[in-house]
Amino acid sequence: MGNTLIRQAAPLAVISAAANDARFAEIAALIAKWGPTRFVVGLPTHPDGTAHDMTARCRKFANQLNGRFNLPVDLVDERYSSAVIHAKRGEVIDDRAASIILQQYFDEHV
Repeated sequence: MGNTLIRQAAPLAVISAAANDARFAEIAALIAKWGPTRFVVGLPTHPDGTAHDMTARCRKFANQLNGRFNLPVDLVDERYSSAVIHAKRGEVIDDRAASIILQQYFDEHV
């Protein structure tokens, strides 16, 4: 999640549901609680910027977010977002990686 006034991102939650409908239900609950004005989705690519399987899946997810919740979605290059996080083996870092991606969005959109 992020604060658009101070342009600061912070980890919020990790969506843990395995099924698509359950995932979107968790997202809907977060939307109801926090009232976001837009989504920012990390877009993974190879180090040289070329697309791979996950690139297409993230684009599809971004389109589904927009279609289901009628909020704008911005895609942000997520290369190396997890690499800057110091974590123990097996530790879930998705929320922290997401906050890095959102902070990058804030930094790029002055």
